[in-house]
Amino acid sequence: MNSLIADSEAILRLSVFTLMFIVLAVLERWYPQRQMSFSRSWRWFSNMGLGALNTAVVKMVVPLAGVGAAVLAQERGWGLFQWLDLAVWISIPLFLLLFDLTIYLQHRLFHWQPVLWRMHRMHHTDMDYDLTTGNRFHPGSILISAAIKLALVLLTGPQAIAVVIAEILLNATSMFNHSNIRLPAQLDRVLRLLIVTPDMHRVHHSVDDHEHNRNFGFNFPWWDRLFGTYVAQPLRGHADMKIGIKGFRPGTPPGIIALLVQPFDNGSSDEE
Repeated sequence: MNSLIADSEAILRLSVFTLMFIVLAVLERWYPQRQMSFSRSWRWFSNMGLGALNTAVVKMVVPLAGVGAAVLAQERGWGLFQWLDLAVWISIPLFLLLFDLTIYLQHRLFHWQPVLWRMHRMHHTDMDYDLTTGNRFHPGSILISAAIKLALVLLTGPQAIAVVIAEILLNATSMFNHSNIRLPAQLDRVLRLLIVTPDMHRVHHSVDDHEHNRNFGFNFPWWDRLFGTYVAQPLRGHADMKIGIKGFRPGTPPGIIALLVQPFDNGSSDEE
Protein backbone atom coordinates (compact mmCIF):
# COMPACT_ATOMS: atom_id res chain seq x y z
CA MET A 1 0.00 0.00 0.00
CA ASN A 2 2.78 2.44 0.90
CA SER A 3 4.55 1.86 -2.42
CA LEU A 4 1.27 2.49 -4.27
CA ILE A 5 0.78 5.74 -2.37
CA ALA A 6 4.36 6.79 -3.08
CA ASP A 7 3.96 6.02 -6.78
CA SER A 8 0.68 7.95 -6.95
CA GLU A 9 1.78 10.98 -4.95
CA ALA A 10 3.01 13.09 -7.87
CA ILE A 11 -0.11 12.61 -9.99
CA LEU A 12 -2.40 13.22 -6.99
CA ARG A 13 -0.64 16.46 -6.10
CA LEU A 14 -0.55 17.67 -9.69
CA SER A 15 -4.23 16.84 -10.21
CA VAL A 16 -5.37 18.72 -7.10
CA PHE A 17 -3.05 21.63 -7.91
CA THR A 18 -4.40 21.93 -11.46
CA LEU A 19 -8.04 21.74 -10.36
CA MET A 20 -7.56 24.29 -7.58
CA PHE A 21 -5.63 26.64 -9.87
CA ILE A 22 -8.36 26.63 -12.51
CA VAL A 23 -11.19 27.12 -10.02
CA LEU A 24 -9.44 29.90 -8.11
CA ALA A 25 -8.29 31.69 -11.27
CA VAL A 26 -11.88 31.78 -12.53
CA LEU A 27 -13.23 32.99 -9.18
CA GLU A 28 -10.59 35.72 -9.04
CA ARG A 29 -11.83 36.96 -12.41
CA TRP A 30 -15.48 36.87 -11.38
CA TYR A 31 -15.26 38.02 -7.76
CA PRO A 32 -12.05 40.01 -7.16
CA GLN A 33 -11.48 41.48 -3.72
CA ARG A 34 -8.93 44.08 -4.88
CA GLN A 35 -7.99 45.81 -8.12
CA MET A 36 -4.67 44.45 -9.37
CA SER A 37 -1.81 46.89 -9.94
CA PHE A 38 0.08 44.89 -12.55
CA SER A 39 -0.59 42.62 -15.52
CA ARG A 40 -1.04 38.99 -14.60
CA SER A 41 1.21 37.58 -17.31
CA TRP A 42 4.66 38.63 -16.06
CA ARG A 43 3.87 38.09 -12.38
CA TRP A 44 2.37 34.69 -13.07
CA PHE A 45 5.37 33.68 -15.18
CA SER A 46 7.77 34.62 -12.35
CA ASN A 47 5.72 33.21 -9.48
CA MET A 48 4.80 29.96 -11.18
CA GLY A 49 8.32 29.61 -12.56
CA LEU A 50 9.63 29.78 -9.00
CA GLY A 51 7.13 27.13 -7.95
CA ALA A 52 8.34 24.77 -10.70
CA LEU A 53 11.97 25.50 -9.84
CA ASN A 54 11.38 24.79 -6.16
CA THR A 55 9.73 21.45 -6.94
CA ALA A 56 12.74 20.40 -9.01
CA VAL A 57 15.25 21.60 -6.40
CA VAL A 58 13.57 19.66 -3.59
CA LYS A 59 13.45 16.51 -5.74
CA MET A 60 17.17 16.78 -6.40
CA VAL A 61 18.44 17.89 -2.99
CA VAL A 62 16.00 16.18 -0.58
CA PRO A 63 14.67 13.18 -2.53
CA LEU A 64 13.63 11.43 0.69
CA ALA A 65 11.34 14.26 1.74
CA GLY A 66 7.63 13.66 2.22
CA VAL A 67 6.20 10.24 1.42
CA GLY A 68 9.62 8.62 1.00
CA ALA A 69 10.51 9.51 4.58
CA ALA A 70 7.17 8.15 5.84
CA VAL A 71 7.71 4.84 4.00
CA LEU A 72 11.22 4.56 5.48
CA ALA A 73 9.93 5.31 8.99
CA GLN A 74 7.21 2.66 8.59
CA GLU A 75 9.72 0.06 7.40
CA ARG A 76 12.20 0.78 10.22
CA GLY A 77 9.63 1.31 12.95
CA TRP A 78 10.82 4.84 13.60
CA GLY A 79 8.81 7.63 15.15
CA LEU A 80 6.44 8.35 18.01
CA PHE A 81 3.34 6.99 16.28
CA GLN A 82 5.13 3.69 15.59
CA TRP A 83 6.30 3.33 19.18
CA LEU A 84 2.84 4.10 20.55
CA ASP A 85 1.23 1.83 17.93
CA LEU A 86 -1.50 4.43 17.31
CA ALA A 87 -4.55 3.47 15.29
CA VAL A 88 -4.73 4.98 11.80
CA TRP A 89 -7.88 6.95 12.61
CA ILE A 90 -5.95 8.66 15.42
CA SER A 91 -2.53 9.02 13.83
CA ILE A 92 -3.68 10.67 10.58
CA PRO A 93 -5.61 13.64 12.09
CA LEU A 94 -2.94 13.97 14.79
CA PHE A 95 -0.21 14.22 12.17
CA LEU A 96 -2.23 16.81 10.22
CA LEU A 97 -2.45 18.95 13.35
CA LEU A 98 1.25 18.54 14.19
CA PHE A 99 2.20 19.25 10.58
CA ASP A 100 0.18 22.46 10.51
CA LEU A 101 1.50 23.58 13.90
CA THR A 102 5.04 22.98 12.63
CA ILE A 103 4.36 25.11 9.53
CA TYR A 104 2.95 27.88 11.74
CA LEU A 105 6.03 27.84 14.03
CA GLN A 106 8.36 27.65 11.02
CA HIS A 107 6.61 30.67 9.53
CA ARG A 108 7.14 32.67 12.71
CA LEU A 109 10.79 31.61 12.77
CA PHE A 110 11.26 32.85 9.20
CA HIS A 111 9.95 36.27 10.27
CA TRP A 112 12.06 36.39 13.43
CA GLN A 113 15.51 35.16 12.33
CA PRO A 114 17.25 37.77 10.11
CA VAL A 115 18.93 35.37 7.64
CA LEU A 116 15.75 33.33 7.21
CA TRP A 117 13.72 36.52 6.86
CA ARG A 118 15.89 37.67 3.94
CA MET A 119 14.87 34.54 2.03
CA HIS A 120 11.23 34.57 3.14
CA ARG A 121 10.94 38.30 2.44
CA MET A 122 10.84 37.56 -1.29
CA HIS A 123 7.39 36.02 -0.76
CA HIS A 124 6.20 39.31 0.75
CA THR A 125 7.65 41.61 -1.90
CA ASP A 126 4.89 40.63 -4.33
CA MET A 127 2.95 43.90 -4.60
CA ASP A 128 -0.15 42.20 -5.93
CA TYR A 129 -1.87 39.37 -4.11
CA ASP A 130 -3.40 36.42 -5.92
CA LEU A 131 -3.24 32.63 -6.03
CA THR A 132 0.25 32.65 -7.61
CA THR A 133 1.65 34.48 -4.57
CA GLY A 134 1.25 31.13 -2.80
CA ASN A 135 3.96 29.72 -5.08
CA ARG A 136 6.40 32.62 -4.71
CA PHE A 137 9.06 31.31 -2.32
CA HIS A 138 12.83 31.36 -2.48
CA PRO A 139 14.45 27.94 -3.10
CA GLY A 140 16.56 28.42 0.03
CA SER A 141 13.50 28.77 2.24
CA ILE A 142 11.81 25.84 0.50
CA LEU A 143 14.82 23.59 1.19
CA ILE A 144 14.85 24.58 4.85
CA SER A 145 11.12 23.91 5.04
CA ALA A 146 11.62 20.50 3.38
CA ALA A 147 14.28 19.64 5.97
CA ILE A 148 11.97 20.65 8.83
CA LYS A 149 9.12 18.56 7.41
CA LEU A 150 11.52 15.63 6.89
CA ALA A 151 12.53 15.82 10.55
CA LEU A 152 8.87 15.92 11.62
CA VAL A 153 8.03 12.81 9.56
CA LEU A 154 11.00 10.84 10.91
CA LEU A 155 10.23 11.87 14.49
CA THR A 156 6.53 11.01 14.33
CA GLY A 157 6.48 8.06 11.88
CA PRO A 158 3.09 8.81 10.26
CA GLN A 159 1.21 6.80 7.66
CA ALA A 160 2.33 7.61 4.12
CA ILE A 161 -1.22 8.66 3.23
CA ALA A 162 -1.14 11.20 6.08
CA VAL A 163 1.89 12.89 4.54
CA VAL A 164 0.22 12.98 1.12
CA ILE A 165 -2.91 14.55 2.61
CA ALA A 166 -0.86 17.09 4.56
CA GLU A 167 1.17 18.17 1.52
CA ILE A 168 -1.88 18.39 -0.75
CA LEU A 169 -3.80 20.34 1.89
CA LEU A 170 -0.90 22.74 2.40
CA ASN A 171 -0.55 23.39 -1.32
CA ALA A 172 -4.29 23.82 -1.87
CA THR A 173 -4.84 26.10 1.11
CA SER A 174 -1.78 28.17 0.22
CA MET A 175 -3.32 28.95 -3.17
CA PHE A 176 -6.75 29.53 -1.60
CA ASN A 177 -5.69 31.87 1.18
CA HIS A 178 -3.47 33.86 -1.20
CA SER A 179 -6.26 34.21 -3.75
CA ASN A 180 -7.82 37.54 -4.67
CA ILE A 181 -11.36 36.30 -4.04
CA ARG A 182 -14.10 38.40 -2.47
CA LEU A 183 -16.03 36.15 -0.10
CA PRO A 184 -19.33 37.30 1.42
CA ALA A 185 -18.63 38.63 4.91
CA GLN A 186 -20.88 36.08 6.61
CA LEU A 187 -19.25 33.18 4.76
CA ASP A 188 -15.78 34.48 5.62
CA ARG A 189 -16.69 34.68 9.33
CA VAL A 190 -17.82 31.05 9.31
CA LEU A 191 -14.95 29.71 7.19
CA ARG A 192 -12.22 31.34 9.25
CA LEU A 193 -13.34 29.28 12.24
CA LEU A 194 -12.10 26.21 10.33
CA ILE A 195 -9.58 27.31 7.69
CA VAL A 196 -7.46 30.35 6.89
CA THR A 197 -9.40 32.54 4.44
CA PRO A 198 -7.99 34.99 1.88
CA ASP A 199 -9.11 38.00 3.93
CA MET A 200 -7.49 36.56 7.04
CA HIS A 201 -4.13 35.84 5.44
CA ARG A 202 -4.04 38.98 3.26
CA VAL A 203 -3.51 41.01 6.44
CA HIS A 204 -0.18 39.20 6.80
CA HIS A 205 0.96 40.73 3.49
CA SER A 206 0.34 44.33 4.54
CA VAL A 207 3.24 46.80 4.38
CA ASP A 208 2.32 47.73 7.97
CA ASP A 209 4.90 46.10 10.27
CA HIS A 210 2.35 45.24 12.93
CA GLU A 211 -0.02 43.61 10.48
CA HIS A 212 2.56 41.59 8.56
CA ASN A 213 3.65 40.02 11.84
CA ARG A 214 0.16 38.62 12.40
CA ASN A 215 -1.92 35.79 10.92
CA PHE A 216 0.90 33.31 10.26
CA GLY A 217 -1.39 30.30 9.78
CA PHE A 218 -1.66 28.47 6.45
CA ASN A 219 -4.21 25.68 6.88
CA PHE A 220 -5.93 26.04 10.24
CA PRO A 221 -6.68 29.39 11.92
CA TRP A 222 -6.49 28.16 15.50
CA TRP A 223 -2.75 28.66 16.13
CA ASP A 224 -2.91 32.42 15.61
CA ARG A 225 -5.71 32.72 18.14
CA LEU A 226 -3.98 30.36 20.57
CA PHE A 227 -0.60 32.15 20.42
CA GLY A 228 -1.94 35.70 20.24
CA THR A 229 -0.95 36.50 16.64
CA TYR A 230 -4.46 36.90 15.23
CA VAL A 231 -5.91 40.13 13.87
CA ALA A 232 -9.30 40.15 12.20
CA GLN A 233 -8.97 42.92 9.59
CA PRO A 234 -6.36 45.37 8.25
CA LEU A 235 -6.59 48.89 9.62
CA ARG A 236 -7.08 50.44 6.16
CA GLY A 237 -9.48 47.76 4.91
CA HIS A 238 -8.77 45.20 2.20
CA ALA A 239 -9.45 47.51 -0.73
CA ASP A 240 -7.04 50.23 0.45
CA MET A 241 -4.31 48.35 2.32
CA LYS A 242 -0.89 48.35 0.68
CA ILE A 243 0.64 44.99 -0.17
CA GLY A 244 4.36 44.28 -0.07
CA ILE A 245 7.46 45.33 1.86
CA LYS A 246 8.64 48.89 2.41
CA GLY A 247 11.73 49.55 0.34
CA PHE A 248 10.84 46.90 -2.26
CA ARG A 249 8.36 48.64 -4.51
CA PRO A 250 9.75 48.63 -8.07
CA GLY A 251 7.80 50.11 -10.96
CA THR A 252 7.40 46.71 -12.61
CA PRO A 253 7.38 43.19 -11.13
CA PRO A 254 10.90 41.68 -11.08
CA GLY A 255 11.77 38.56 -13.07
CA ILE A 256 12.88 35.21 -11.70
CA ILE A 257 16.61 36.01 -11.61
CA ALA A 258 15.99 39.28 -9.77
CA LEU A 259 13.83 37.44 -7.26
CA LEU A 260 16.47 34.76 -6.69
CA VAL A 261 19.09 37.38 -5.76
CA GLN A 262 16.67 39.50 -3.74
CA PRO A 263 17.86 38.12 -0.36
CA PHE A 264 21.15 39.94 -1.02
CA ASP A 265 19.35 43.21 -1.79
CA ASN A 266 18.83 45.78 0.95
CA GLY A 267 15.94 47.39 -0.93
CA SER A 268 15.50 50.90 -2.25
CA SER A 269 14.92 54.14 -0.43
CA ASP A 270 11.26 54.09 -1.46
CA GLU A 271 9.39 53.75 1.82
CA GLU A 272 5.88 54.63 0.69
